[in-house]
Amino acid sequence: MLAIYKKELRSYFHSFIGLLFIGVSLFFIGLYYLVYCLMYGYPYFSYVINSVIVLFMLTVPVLTMRIMAEERRSKTDQLILTAPITVGQIVMGKFLALVTILAVPTLISAFYPLILLKFGSVPLGESYLALLAFFLYGMVSIAIGILVSSLTESQVIAAVLGFVLLFVGYMMPSLCSLISSSGNWLTNILSLYDLYTPFVLLLNGTLDVGSVVYYVSLTALVLFLTTQSIQKRRYSVSVKTLKTGAYSSGMIVAALAITIVVNLLVGQLPSTWTSLDLTSNKLYSLTDQTKEFLEGMDEDVTIYVLVSEENEDSMLGQTLDRYEAMSEHVTVQYVDPIQNPLFYSQYTSSSVSTNSLIVVSDKRSKVIDANDIYVTSYDYSSYSSSVTGYDGEGQITSALDYVLSDDIPLVYMTEGHGELSLSSSFESSLDKENVEYSTINLMDYEAVPESAACLVINAPSSDLSEDDKDKVIAYLEQGGKVILIVGYREVETPNLDAVLAYMDLSIAEGLVVEEDQSNYYQSPFYVLPTVVASAYTSGIYGNYYIFAPYSQGILVPETEDDSDVSYTTLLTTSSSAYSMRNFESATEFGRQEGDAEGPFALGVEAVKTLDEGEATMVVYSSDQMFTDTASQMVGGSNQMLFTNTVSHFVDHETSVSIPVKDYEVSTLMLSSSNILVLGMITVIILPVGSLVIGFVIWFRRRKK
Repeated sequence: MLAIYKKELRSYFHSFIGLLFIGVSLFFIGLYYLVYCLMYGYPYFSYVINSVIVLFMLTVPVLTMRIMAEERRSKTDQLILTAPITVGQIVMGKFLALVTILAVPTLISAFYPLILLKFGSVPLGESYLALLAFFLYGMVSIAIGILVSSLTESQVIAAVLGFVLLFVGYMMPSLCSLISSSGNWLTNILSLYDLYTPFVLLLNGTLDVGSVVYYVSLTALVLFLTTQSIQKRRYSVSVKTLKTGAYSSGMIVAALAITIVVNLLVGQLPSTWTSLDLTSNKLYSLTDQTKEFLEGMDEDVTIYVLVSEENEDSMLGQTLDRYEAMSEHVTVQYVDPIQNPLFYSQYTSSSVSTNSLIVVSDKRSKVIDANDIYVTSYDYSSYSSSVTGYDGEGQITSALDYVLSDDIPLVYMTEGHGELSLSSSFESSLDKENVEYSTINLMDYEAVPESAACLVINAPSSDLSEDDKDKVIAYLEQGGKVILIVGYREVETPNLDAVLAYMDLSIAEGLVVEEDQSNYYQSPFYVLPTVVASAYTSGIYGNYYIFAPYSQGILVPETEDDSDVSYTTLLTTSSSAYSMRNFESATEFGRQEGDAEGPFALGVEAVKTLDEGEATMVVYSSDQMFTDTASQMVGGSNQMLFTNTVSHFVDHETSVSIPVKDYEVSTLMLSSSNILVLGMITVIILPVGSLVIGFVIWFRRRKK
């Protein structure tokens, strides 16, 4: 086999065809690399691979057309067939020679994503998974080309038939959908020769074992068929005199059956075993919050997907597979809206788009519209929209909690004192947490309503009235729960201070200045507090920063054993921090007389033991903390902290508000000179260089 391998590899480089294949492949890879990655700044090398894969329909038939057909035409195949090696070794030697040629542009292209790292963040896992998909697709294409070449003496016929077979395999998903949108026995058979769908699954950023097994098993099957095709010419064997290795229809049927069974068995394995999420943002993986929620489920839920299973959204489909694999109480069923157009009407009176979900339990149901699964942004300069985020997990987990909840908690947010209102993204996080919320002006009520699961006082710009203060304290004395966000105010706030004093808390005068560089961003006023592990910081502790600009220090008293108030610090400064009193007139940072020394708490839970029950208050001391601007600085973790706090107060064992997962990483920033130099190398120098080398070798061989 080694001798065959060396002979074929040498002949392809001597005849110029091998280097022509490498040069053409590198040219088109470099061209799309220039356009997508260098000029447009897309960090996804998978865009390049997806665009060049169609090239195999043209280049592989040219590469493989002579490997068997030429020897058969010139009768030199008889010399090889009578050699003391098996036909399988002959086929494998030729196949490995061609795969080696395919490996050259693949390995050269492997350096392209690394080059992009100099200009920004690049999802390397997805990039190299795309290259694996490229190599596997090319490998099975080469095997098909060898099979076709073994069936004819004409190189032209071999090239044309190779193109037809590869074209059909590439277009098979479209052909099946034309035959039947919902699928039938014919499309099920035809889909066995679907070369493109496994490629797409790998290109989406998931190392799908089923796709890898499909390409490898199909390659092995095609090479086996090639061997049998040659054996048929080498032997004349009747059904009664079968020999091992000889041509046999029974062996071909057995090989087909084994290939199908292997792929079916792999397809039946749980997706958690067969899929590895390599996306930079873990788009397909379930967060710890969802896993914890699913582990606690004890009631059955059915998720209806309004689309035929053949036409499902691949990303959403993988997410649903993980839910089903994680919990035996979750069942996913596909409902074809063409066959059952009014199925949704038993759950909602509104129209529902294709690919929407209907989550149903014995208690209630909830519709997740397909338009809410992906987050889009609109570019007014180009009048086009693009997908920027994936919210499949967030919407599904929230819906599961909604249909299983016994009741929906109600949160009141005070108004009338210049409080900050929640932005739409924070409101959306409460919606996903299945929490109802309403504003309340306490002067219109005799007391905080008993229906309140908790009361939120969000950064009032003026003091509470005496009456409002009494109502808040009375609410706490009845076992109430309060979330209080305070910020620096130039005016005195004795009534707000009295609410804090109910829990023996107070605020240090001035603003916190953080002197430890690891605990602030750009300015010592832009504090990045240390996050302490707790139920409130679940999912944040150890993973994300919290951004607390212009914070004040919360003074927490030393607790005695007999104290009726206990404290849990959630956020804290370093010991190097201090509170600057006269910061308005300060010209530089530095401690002055009267400044309080740190460390300070910037987030505290205070729990007071009552005669009956407990009163709970959580205080955060940055009035900008729960705004979009601050939250976006740290990837949305401030929003997660707010949601966790509300979730804990409304007795959710774990937060079910999963943040939207960013769909794309930042665009690469390349200068014109960088684009020019890298474009010259990838589009001109490397492809032309391989062609020149091939021409020189061919020309020298011809002169001899």
